[in-house]
Amino acid sequence: MSPSCFLKLKFSSRKFCCVTAEAVAGSAAWLGRGLSCVCAQRRESDARPSFDLTPVQEECLQRLQSRIDVPYDSSVLDHQEALKALWNAAFPEEELHGLISEQWKEMGWQGKDPSTDFRGGGFISLENLLFFARNFPKSFQDLLQKREGDRSVWEYPFAVAGVNITFMLIQMLDLEAVKPRTLVGATFLKFLAENDSAFDLLYCITFKLMDHEWLTMRASYMDFNAVMKSTRRQLERELLSEDITRLEDLPSYTLLTR
Repeated sequence: MSPSCFLKLKFSSRKFCCVTAEAVAGSAAWLGRGLSCVCAQRRESDARPSFDLTPVQEECLQRLQSRIDVPYDSSVLDHQEALKALWNAAFPEEELHGLISEQWKEMGWQGKDPSTDFRGGGFISLENLLFFARNFPKSFQDLLQKREGDRSVWEYPFAVAGVNITFMLIQMLDLEAVKPRTLVGATFLKFLAENDSAFDLLYCITFKLMDHEWLTMRASYMDFNAVMKSTRRQLERELLSEDITRLEDLPSYTLLTR
């Protein structure tokens, strides 16, 4: 067994935070128990501008925030069905033996019960993965199976990385605020007003961009946080480009294949 080091994510009262690193033992496939969130540290007293919203943008933001507020609940039938649908999209030829099964580790969950990981990301992190699988199945499978590029011996766990990406986007776009307090957040709401699935689409773009950065940096599991930071910087640059009028115009969108 080789030692690995990781950071856990915790979600509490609609605030995201990172907690201390822990050393654990993992297998060569490293399924991890969570990766670090890319948090911009700010004091509560820091003054930030806010951007006024149109009524349509405000309505779209409220709908998205309502999605973010929904926790994953393993007792809810719709949540169970969504999790089963994710498995079927990921492994269509392999029968799932149960919602609690060692099989889930094949997707990159930390243990045999994915619901323990969704406690951090909520139901929207499952919705993001499912949207990716259904709308860009080739890219989804390429990342799940690590088909492209010269891969590291110690790769990032696919599913846990996906939850981290949901975290990062919510934070980067300042989606917990009543009004956006960053230019990138205000810019995103323009796209959201035109496309109600804009957050899910941006998630797919970001996941593929993260993997691209991973390969470019020849990263291994200890580099995940640096890769996420690089991904965030690149994504912000693209979103703020003057010639971008829709998410499909982002240069990183071309990395996706259906």
